[in-house]
Amino acid sequence: DIVLQLDPRDEGDLLLGSQKELHSAFANLATNAVRYTPAGGRIVMSWCRTAAGAEYSVTDDGIGIDPKHIARLTERFFRVDRSRSRETGGTGLGLAIVKHIVSRHQAELHIESEVGKGSRFVVAFPASRIMRGRRPVRS
Repeated sequence: DIVLQLDPRDEGDLLLGSQKELHSAFANLATNAVRYTPAGGRIVMSWCRTAAGAEYSVTDDGIGIDPKHIARLTERFFRVDRSRSRETGGTGLGLAIVKHIVSRHQAELHIESEVGKGSRFVVAFPASRIMRGRRPVRS
């Protein structure tokens, strides 16, 4: 079992964009966290406003990624460990798709990780993409 925690600190926010694409990107990041977090691990998905806009993040205490691989993670078909990808069913396209979707929404994908300690994937959206109720959020 894995502990999954949702942390919606800014519940009234609306994100402007393609629902289908954003769902795909957010689901991919969450699925990866589940895939690479061993039983008993912890995954936290959160949404919060920032000075620049808002962030969606997925943080886990899974196996982590060697820093030397982080720059290439969003390349199509790149796999840190080919045998591990076969075991977990990965195609090597997920993070490339996430990066494309994030870019189409004028956002940025940030990745932090440490082997044996886990990873944090953050999608940072500009203020122009965030609305509170029917009014844009001003930074």
